[in-house]
Formats: sequence, structure tokens, C-alpha cells
Amino acid sequence: MSPPHRVLAETWPPPSVPLRPGVRIAIDVGSARIGVARCDPAAVLASPLGTVARGAGDLARLALLAAEHGAVEIIVGLPTGLSGQHGKAAAAAREFAVALAGRVSPTPVRLVDERFTTVLAHDALRRGGRDSRQRRSVVDQAAAALLLQHALDFERETGRPAGEPVSAAGSRAAGSNTARGNTAGGSTARGRTP
Repeated sequence: MSPPHRVLAETWPPPSVPLRPGVRIAIDVGSARIGVARCDPAAVLASPLGTVARGAGDLARLALLAAEHGAVEIIVGLPTGLSGQHGKAAAAAREFAVALAGRVSPTPVRLVDERFTTVLAHDALRRGGRDSRQRRSVVDQAAAALLLQHALDFERETGRPAGEPVSAAGSRAAGSNTARGNTAGGSTARGRTP
């Protein structure tokens, strides 16, 4: 990363790192619903796309959405506890990501820490005037959009894709770096490293 610029004792950060171009799809896997979001081809802004019912045919529907939108990458939310530990939900998300990677190969799939995305999505929807019944149908896609925006922002700031790659065989892809500095997550709070 280039050093900050200085002019008359003012300092500001260097310009953002350019992102890899192309549409990305993000998914927030829940027990009943899967929220889906996408970004524009310039990878600037994430937007909710829809919700897919969890169960039979969900992988096929997600693979079809990725193909329809020409996705160059798919981000899957990885539920992580506040302590950074991965429990049953994370294991289930990892298993889902591996199965999805098998469906969409050679499109890359990455697991990205999704801490707080659902909480933040509920809060944003509540502040936007939606009651709990109205939020239920869209919160998963709003959480997916937060997850994707955070991953895009991480890549823009660091020049590295967020999270860890997933191979269709189930093991982490070669060269994966899951050190704290290269995992990306759901919280859009600025202090967190994605």
C-alpha cells in the first residue's frame, strides 16, 4: 500500500485499491431462508437480490442465480461467535459452501465472517419503519447485502479478497490465508477486520 500523501501538514489516505471487476453474489444461509445479494459489475455497491427457501433445490436455485447474473465470485457468510470460535452453525455453513462450490465450479466460492450482519440488518430495517413481520421476509437478503458490502470494502482497502476460498472437495483451497487479517466478516463496524 502506498504511503499517505502530505500537503501543508495535512495527511489523507492513498486512493482506494481498485477492485477486481465483476458481479459478486453473497448468501446468508439461515435455517429456513437463504438471503441473496449482488453487487454491480464495477463492484461498488451491494444490493439485496432475493430470498431462496432452504431445502430441496436451494443449491440449484443459487447456482442458477449466479449464472443468470454472471457472478465472478460467490461469498457465503460464515457464522462466527464473538470470541472468534466456530460452532455448529459455522460447520453447517462450511458444508453448504462446499456443496455450492461443487455446483458452481469454476466460479470461486469464499467463506466470509458474518458476525452481526443479521443484527445490523434488523436494526436498519427497524429504523426504516418496518415492523418485525415485515422484516422477517427481507432480513436475510439485507444481511447478505451487508456481508457483501463489507467484503467489497475490505478488498478495496487491502487489495485482497475477503475471507477464505472453498474448494468443491471440501478442503481450503491452496494458498488460503485464514489468519485474522485476511478473514472478512459480517460486521460493518469499521473497527473489525473482514
